[in-house]
Amino acid sequence: MFRVLLQETPAQAQGFGSYSFLLMMVAIIVVMYLFMIRPQQKRQKELRAFQSSLQKGSKVVVLGGIYGTVVEVKETSVMVEVDNNVKIRVDKGSVVRDPSDMPPR
Repeated sequence: MFRVLLQETPAQAQGFGSYSFLLMMVAIIVVMYLFMIRPQQKRQKELRAFQSSLQKGSKVVVLGGIYGTVVEVKETSVMVEVDNNVKIRVDKGSVVRDPSDMPPR
């Protein structure tokens, strides 16, 4: 009895079946864009803006987890002072954030 109720008629199978699949695929793509791709692009844009606005005296965190203060900014690199008289030169792309943006522990 359940088999008979779940079977589609030939007219239903040809007409709406292909459109429902296409509609479902479009809905999946829209949901993926809204919840995954768009927020990631927004974070990347904010990171690039932060990296381009670095200036002397800014407190930063380097990609390896090293905290420091910017001493010198060049076109593609940044000199970061991590301790008294200990300076390292890193690529601007490896400076990931400002420690003041991090939540307190």
